[in-house]
Amino acid sequence: MLARRASAFARSFATVVDNAGVKVAAIDNGQPTTAVTFLVKAGSRYEPKPGVAHTLKNFAFKSTAKRSALGTVRESELYGGVLSASLSREYLALTSEFLRGDESFFVDIMSSFLTSGKFQRHEFQEYVLPVVEAESTAASQNPATHALELAHSLAFRSGLGSSLFASPHSHVSLDDVKEFAARAFSKGNIAVLGTGIDSAALTQLVEKALAGASVGNVVAESKPSTYFGGETRVESHGGPETVFIGFGAAGPADPALAILSAHLSPQPSVKWSQGLSPISAAIPQGTSVQPVLIPYSDATLFGLLVQGSSADGVKEAAKVATKALKESTGLKGDALKMAVAKAKFAAASSLDGRDGILGALSAKVFANSDASIEATLASIDKVDAAAFSKSVAAITKAKPTFVAIGSVQALPFADEVGL
Repeated sequence: MLARRASAFARSFATVVDNAGVKVAAIDNGQPTTAVTFLVKAGSRYEPKPGVAHTLKNFAFKSTAKRSALGTVRESELYGGVLSASLSREYLALTSEFLRGDESFFVDIMSSFLTSGKFQRHEFQEYVLPVVEAESTAASQNPATHALELAHSLAFRSGLGSSLFASPHSHVSLDDVKEFAARAFSKGNIAVLGTGIDSAALTQLVEKALAGASVGNVVAESKPSTYFGGETRVESHGGPETVFIGFGAAGPADPALAILSAHLSPQPSVKWSQGLSPISAAIPQGTSVQPVLIPYSDATLFGLLVQGSSADGVKEAAKVATKALKESTGLKGDALKMAVAKAKFAAASSLDGRDGILGALSAKVFANSDASIEATLASIDKVDAAAFSKSVAAITKAKPTFVAIGSVQALPFADEVGL
């Protein structure tokens, strides 16, 4: 049944390069609504100055040569659509969700920001900067988010190590944003992904929207990622005690890490059961351990996020998690088969939602690689016990990335949990 679903997905998906040089991909399963995302290589790894990408994201759907910010909101509401913008370390995503038949209007809404955004000073000061500050403050006060931000900085330093959020000391100017947008909004840096719309129809709309537009041809570049690792501790109060134990690797994503994540995940397959994870039964009450797997185009960050109400509990849970991670190199037999099946299900089920499709296709569309679910499942199936052991041993031999946030006097150091 899963194979039939995978084949259906593969048949309905297409990737093309239109005449404007912009990659377009779409999947249409007959759903009553449509979503279109303009994906731009304008993530934080490409920013020339800290905080510029975050600021640019919050300029989305503001005034353009075609309509004001208020006009964009009012017209979108008349169509019943939803507009959103998100930022990752590699991409800025502009998304619109709407009823079928309204695609021409919403493609125009998003393309006009890329081709004729005004970047007005009053919008920058009155709307953009307050939101940037609020998002940065919220991120710094969330221990899990803060830990992952610090982990990226330790793991990759520059590039992928650049924060998603502007710091209070970044001092981003309007000219900084304009210069970054002028370079990032280039045909070679843009891909358009759609769900609930035919690929040929979307291609025609994109060609029309970008025809004659003053969009450059400069392709965004960043230095190849290198993994470093390191340790840091941040005093914090008001949130759960938090420890992140991570490892990274440069190069394409290794499917063995998806299997490792599935094996260590405490999420049970049956409600109220304890699950098969070697972690869930051994950690103290009041603590949680969550695997984190973040693949990028040229690197991967894998880790375990440990949180709890007490520093002692987090310390004990971190010891359990580290032991389970190291012992995973010996995974074989039925235990490996179960982890493989769980990883395949996670990969397939992620494509049931639009966010999962966007995440799965973004890097593959730019890299011209096979974006079908069949290719993903096949890569996981190819991992045998020897390959899995080799991959896990290789990543855990590297210098760990260790972050502690909370009562740092009581939280453990890396060597105290077995690293």
